[in-house]
Amino acid sequence: MSAKSLRARLSLWLALQSLAGLGLVCGALYLALDWTLAQRRHETLAQKETAVRELLAEGRADHRPEELPHLLDDMLAGHGDLALTLTDGAGRTVFARPLPADVPAPAHRFAVTVDGWPAPVQATLQLDPRADAALLQRMAWLLLLAALGGTAVISLGGWLLVRLGLGPLRQLAAQTGRLDADTLAQRLDGRAQPAELQPLIAQFNALLDRLATAYAQMEAFNADVAHELNTPLATLISGSELALRRAHSAAELQEVLGSNLEELDRLAHIVADMLFLSRAQRGSSARRTQVASLATLAAEVAEFHEAALQQAALSVRIAGDAAAAVDAGLLQRALSNLLGNATRHATPGSTVLLAIARQDGRTAITVENQGATTAPEHLPRLFDRFFRADPARSQADQHHGLGLAIVAAIARMHGGGTLAESAGGRTCIGLWLGDAQMTQTSSDGAAS
Repeated sequence: MSAKSLRARLSLWLALQSLAGLGLVCGALYLALDWTLAQRRHETLAQKETAVRELLAEGRADHRPEELPHLLDDMLAGHGDLALTLTDGAGRTVFARPLPADVPAPAHRFAVTVDGWPAPVQATLQLDPRADAALLQRMAWLLLLAALGGTAVISLGGWLLVRLGLGPLRQLAAQTGRLDADTLAQRLDGRAQPAELQPLIAQFNALLDRLATAYAQMEAFNADVAHELNTPLATLISGSELALRRAHSAAELQEVLGSNLEELDRLAHIVADMLFLSRAQRGSSARRTQVASLATLAAEVAEFHEAALQQAALSVRIAGDAAAAVDAGLLQRALSNLLGNATRHATPGSTVLLAIARQDGRTAITVENQGATTAPEHLPRLFDRFFRADPARSQADQHHGLGLAIVAAIARMHGGGTLAESAGGRTCIGLWLGDAQMTQTSSDGAAS
């Protein structure tokens, strides 16, 4: 079903309102005229009643009865729309000037005492309403035509005004129509737009900012994915080509296959992590159960990293504890990534602090290490996919830059977020968890 245009709807509503308003005004004028004519008829009958009384009252008794019709005819001269009937006490008609039989007119009756007459005279006055009815009919047509004509004029003017008023929207539509992926740096120009459209323009420009940022991140992500996948694929291709150039012993082939298997395993880890991030990005939430001690969970992760910690000459200290409803497998994966990140950047011989605290109605878990200070401009991007503060991508063969992105995803799946601080040779990175909503969705809990 096609949607009606805003111009058509506004013009229609304006036309209906105009018709209703003018109809009310014209109806009020018609009723006022009808009431005025009725009042005039009532006053006319009252005046004629007074004249009849004066004619028949005392002081007129010297007139003979046979002269009465002439006097009444003289009084009614020039009033062709007025009818008068007089009857005496015996019911005999003394004077009659009736209206046509087919003219409905209300009767105005009254009694007059005449000197010398044995009984009061009964008088009946009627006023012909046909002239007033014709006037009302003409006025009704005039008012109807005025209402329809006024509505047409107002509607046409309203249509033109609405068209002019919607001109800024057409300009905005033209501006948005010129936007595409290659012109995301452009913004809507709202300088000539009315104040009512300024919030919309500001919100749309803010949306364009977010889209431009997301598009830039997507481009960088594609480049990072290509770079990360290119190295193991190049290694696999070159190793396979060398193995095929000449005959090799079984031991040499086994060594080549083992090297290829390592690269394939690295590729599998990258793909698995990207699939996990994709599911998390679509809004998956963690399957949470009550864990009595997060410190015990952290100790298990530290034990898993014991060999890597010993090799880097590091020790781990767990501080604090809390109970929370979490997905234990996902949280262990996040802690493993945080601890692995700290292990790679900590100063040998130092202690890595894993702190658990409950504050401000949420649970915070941080991993702090001593080492090189991270530049402030890098802190907001630490949780981006494939981001490395080291532009040379050193140790790229050991990790592929998705660990902290997975930490951020797990934090979001728990209704929380991430935090990062670095100053004075100490770097603290962690996550905080929101209160449990016990949302049941699938999750990947394997530690890596």
